[in-house]
Amino acid sequence: MSLDAIPKMVVHMARRFFSKHPVATPVDLTGKKIIVTGAAVGSIGYLTAKTFASWGATVVVSTRSNTQTVVDALNSDISDIGSAGKVFGYPLDLSRVDSVTQFVSSYRKEHGEILDVLVNNAGIHLDLLSEWKQPKLTEDQYEIHWRTNYLGGFQLTQELIPFLKNSGKETGDARVVNVVSHLHTKGINSAFGEEKPEYNSWQAYGQSKLALVHHAFEIERKYGKQGVHAYAVHPGSVYSNIAHKGLDGHKLLQAVRNSLGFIEKRLLLTTEQGAQTQIYCAVDHQAQPGKYYQRCQVKDPSAETQDEQVAANLWKATTEWHKKVSKVADISKKSNGQHKGIKTNGESHCIF
Repeated sequence: MSLDAIPKMVVHMARRFFSKHPVATPVDLTGKKIIVTGAAVGSIGYLTAKTFASWGATVVVSTRSNTQTVVDALNSDISDIGSAGKVFGYPLDLSRVDSVTQFVSSYRKEHGEILDVLVNNAGIHLDLLSEWKQPKLTEDQYEIHWRTNYLGGFQLTQELIPFLKNSGKETGDARVVNVVSHLHTKGINSAFGEEKPEYNSWQAYGQSKLALVHHAFEIERKYGKQGVHAYAVHPGSVYSNIAHKGLDGHKLLQAVRNSLGFIEKRLLLTTEQGAQTQIYCAVDHQAQPGKYYQRCQVKDPSAETQDEQVAANLWKATTEWHKKVSKVADISKKSNGQHKGIKTNGESHCIF
């Protein structure tokens, strides 16, 4: 843990032990269609999906693997509750253009072109020990946090925007919830351009989350008047499986974490507690769009997020990237080839 994180941890600990964690108010979601990405068992996405379905919604979840197992577990939970909600699911790898496109195609085929809420919950935080000296790259040569957390989320959202707009026309209140992190404060706007800081996986993670905050605010500016609203959410410090994945390659440390899990669970939020803010922003009528939320309340994000020109430039550049990779994927599909992505120099943290 870096020294600048200690004050935040102290505040978190004080809240954890001396204040009651907020709980989202139940809402009748009968007839609503909601997508929750990253819903593996033991995640806040799982609890989010379970809550929506228990309130009557049709929920579509994604996982990278074992998707049907997760769907069966959720439907079993919902059946035990006695809710009329139903859960469906499709595999999704946000680092692959073809996987995102297939997910959207599967949704359209089974559920039509109406979507009320998209919760962009899926994400990764790898290399928690900051051992990487060079960025780990995806198949199409992007830094892995940037590619998965931001570019993949942007592609998914863009391809679902027409469905959200269809809902927005009817209700005036379709929503996109980007699950970000207080670590977006490690990101800097200058890194979206020519400046390339010395590589650090924590900074790279923060950069991807800063981009997602910009993304949420820009969605509100572009589509708010069309009934599509957006929120950026910090769920808090949660005991979940993301930390275990971040320790991949360190079996001893993973074993130590497992053996001392009872202590960590006391210090961190439960997945149920961590899910409350994104649940609130997804369905509560009092949630204010175009804002950054923590503990079901509006909070101030970093000063970097307030630069609307940076957000507009990032949106434009990412839209151009999306058009290019979609074109390549379409050509590859027609030729029965496998899409390999748009190659970069292998060193860029972003798309500029």
